[in-house]
Amino acid sequence: MFLFAWCFLLAMSWPIALFALLLLPVVWLVLLPFRLLAIAVRAVFALLEALLFLPARLLGYRPSH
Repeated sequence: MFLFAWCFLLAMSWPIALFALLLLPVVWLVLLPFRLLAIAVRAVFALLEALLFLPARLLGYRPSH
């Protein structure tokens, strides 16, 4: 999707497309801490879920995923 949008932008305005291509690694680096934070929050919620459902799993309940 990004490649298609970039090719369209390249055909319409090549200076803006080149600027976007140069700006992409900077944006990726700025957003990286937020991705790591999201992974950490998801891990904490998975741990809480595992702890809450531990008694049921010890009694033999198996979720049907």
